Amino acid sequence: MITRCFDRFACLGLCLGASLAAACGGPRPAADATSPGGTQPAATAPAPPPPPYYVYVTNETGGDLSVINPISRTVVATIQLGKRPRGIKASPDGTLLFAALSGSPMAGPGVDESKLPPADKTADGIGVVDAVARKLLKVVNGGSDPEQLAVSADGGRAFIANEDAAAVTVLDLSSGRIVASVPAGSEPEGVTMSPNGRFVYVTSEGDGRVTAIDTAANRVITHFDVPPRPRGSAFSPDGGHAYVTSENGGTVSVVDTAKHRVVKTIKLTGESVRPMGVVVSPDGKRVFVSTGRGGSVIVIDSATNAATGSVKVGDRPWGIGLSPDGKVLYTANGPSNDVSVVDTDTLAVLGTIKVGQRPWGVAVAPAPPAR
Repeated sequence: MITRCFDRFACLGLCLGASLAAACGGPRPAADATSPGGTQPAATAPAPPPPPYYVYVTNETGGDLSVINPISRTVVATIQLGKRPRGIKASPDGTLLFAALSGSPMAGPGVDESKLPPADKTADGIGVVDAVARKLLKVVNGGSDPEQLAVSADGGRAFIANEDAAAVTVLDLSSGRIVASVPAGSEPEGVTMSPNGRFVYVTSEGDGRVTAIDTAANRVITHFDVPPRPRGSAFSPDGGHAYVTSENGGTVSVVDTAKHRVVKTIKLTGESVRPMGVVVSPDGKRVFVSTGRGGSVIVIDSATNAATGSVKVGDRPWGIGLSPDGKVLYTANGPSNDVSVVDTDTLAVLGTIKVGQRPWGVAVAPAPPAR
């Protein structure tokens, strides 16, 4: 009896010594030396890689900037800018963004300006945004009522359309100093730099013309006429041609940039079509035009200068941008407060992204390197 009792106690001691291994029937696995109590650490999913680029959208009445991740198709940040942000461009490396801000009241064609509230000239400027920290760094002088701008390939200068001053301001971006003011036509709006950086085209809504400016001398090379109310322009990748949209003309003008001369006028058809923004595919084969009140994007074959297709997007698309590979297109749809994402091969809408109030400008830029 006593022996059996001691055996039972011995057995119980062995079980306790083995940390209560199940039914004393087997050894317990060795504890994890890196976790308290031998518990396994919870597995964590690896962080997704950053996207190769971001899409930046100015919201005119919201006064801010939406940052879109193109992979998740979500707004990942909202950056406060100031009054009426419209045109936006990025530095070549994507680390800085430059947004045109204006304190002038919103006014459409034919509005009686005497009945508008006075302009807040203190709100005019170029907002400089740190794309890594995602914050507004400063606002620098960009002339009166900035609307759109172009940035040189080295990131050193900006050419800014001053809508109410019939001029283009040349701004040294490193110092924030204005180095020149170049006369342009009435109500200058779109500003686009040629691929070689030698000149910029400036569209003038008020007088239906385009001004070509020599960027080295900061002087006007020439003017040429296009149909009424020109809005945007874009160059072919080789710089040989430019495409100028005319809202009231319902056209796209094809320009020989060697001669600064219109060689073809493409009439676009469709209900309420008003050509606004324009971009050219990286291979130069297609031209994409947003149509404002038409609510669509029209595709033009650059070889034939004929429209080959269209896709319905949001309300009154204006700003337009392409992914670096040209496979995805983005439109800023003002009244519907969203951005349409379009597959450029199939012309199918892949999704719609809600942004801020009255999205206006679109810039697609490489993801900035982390600091």
